[in-house]
Parts: sequence; C-alpha cells; structure tokens
Amino acid sequence: MSKVILITGGSSGIGKSIGILLAQKGYKVYGTSRNPEKVTNFTAFPLLALDVRNTDTIQKAIAIVIKKEGRLDVLINNAGVGITGPIEETPDEEIHKAFQTNLYGPIAVMKAVLPHMRTQKNGLIINVTSIAGYMGLPYRGIYSATKGALELITEAIRMEVKMFGIEVTNVAPGDFATNIAAGRYHTPVFENSPYKEVYGNMLTEMDAHVDEGSDPTMMAEAVLRIIETSKPKIHYKVGAFMQKFSIVLKRILPDKMYEKLLMNHYKL
Repeated sequence: MSKVILITGGSSGIGKSIGILLAQKGYKVYGTSRNPEKVTNFTAFPLLALDVRNTDTIQKAIAIVIKKEGRLDVLINNAGVGITGPIEETPDEEIHKAFQTNLYGPIAVMKAVLPHMRTQKNGLIINVTSIAGYMGLPYRGIYSATKGALELITEAIRMEVKMFGIEVTNVAPGDFATNIAAGRYHTPVFENSPYKEVYGNMLTEMDAHVDEGSDPTMMAEAVLRIIETSKPKIHYKVGAFMQKFSIVLKRILPDKMYEKLLMNHYKL
C-alpha cells in the first residue's frame, strides 16, 4: 500500500520538488498552500488549504487526508519564511511572524498528526530546518534562531514519540535555487541607520546570488531516501560541500576563530 504523505508549503520551491518526485515514485502525496486557488496549472498532486499559523486550517486539512485515505504515514514540515535585517531594526511584528511560521507552525502540525500516527502505531515526521540553524548568521539572526529552535524541538520530540512507533528527523538544506527570496521579509535599509552600508551591501550580494543555489531536486532525493530507510538518523544536511563543512568547522574551531571566519565571509 502506498504511503500517504502530507507536505506543508507544497506549491513551490523545495516542497513542490519533493512532492513531484514522491508522486512519481508512487506515493500518495498531498501538498498544502495558504491559497491553493491561486496556484494555477498545477496537477502534480492535490493541494489543500493550510496556513501553519492557523490551527483550524491545520485540523481541516488533516481531516480531509484521513477521510480520503484512512491514514497519514509521513508529514513533511516544509512551510517556512525567510527574514533578513539587523536584529535591532527588525520590526517585532515581523520577528513574531517568522517564529509563528518557522517554529510554532511546525509544532502545531506535529501536534495535529501525532494522534493519528499513534493510532496507526507508526509514522514519520520530517522537519525541514536549515544549515543556517546551526549558527547565528549576521543579518539573518532571526531566521537562524527559528530554524535552530526547530532542530532542538525535533531532537526532543523524537525521543518522546519513539515508544509509539513514530520516527522524527530533520533535514537541513543549504542554499537552493527556489523562489524563497520573493517571499522573504527584508528589513528596509534605513537612510539614517548605522547598519546602512554593511547591511545594504549584504542585501545586494544576496539578490545577485539568489539563483545560484543548488538544484532543489537534491533535497527531494534526500527526502526520498529518508522515507525509504527503516531507521532515520536524527540530523541530515543537504547542500554544497562548504555549507555542510561550515557546521563541522563550528564544532572543531574555537568560538572566536569561527566568528572571525563568518565575519570575513560577510565582509564585516
């Protein structure tokens, strides 16, 4: 029997690539979007209305899957938003939105699917985090914090639900060529800001390299391998060698030396 898979944020980017590959491999895939009616000419798999910041939409979407399929085998918590800016100047409202989408949202979806998986006595939850969650990156600190927190939540809940036959893991992508930049919140470069020059230059650099990330099918193939393994690891990293190696360097280098490397990289 084909496994039933739910992917949050499945209408574009990494989520879409994952869904297309899994559907091609014979899995029963459901994706989600906040506004699926706005996603035109999309036939790869069904899209359900779900906003991870709204628990009612979470419950309704999961109820639809359970009613149609009778089970839910795999949750891929992929929905997320980007955010950049000096922490001092980033609006509190935008900080809250980032945490609501990247941390509280995935927690809410996990809480909604766990009772069904517990009844089935099996299930798999894959939380999509980020290599940026392993380190505090300048002008991306809020994003790093949301994804780093989800890494730790994954570690904890994995131990809590293992006795029910449920596996939880996370996969941390590096930079991928997706449309995430279009939905990313950029704190404006204020004319009188003490960060104006450095932050402005960083934004220009980010925009110039937005399409130079890895092919998102690399993430899709990694997720497929996770689903098809019987005992998933706790952490997976997917991306360019140097992005993954940066995590190793943080583990082995003295803190200030690693900080110096980051500052040199970001020209600070």
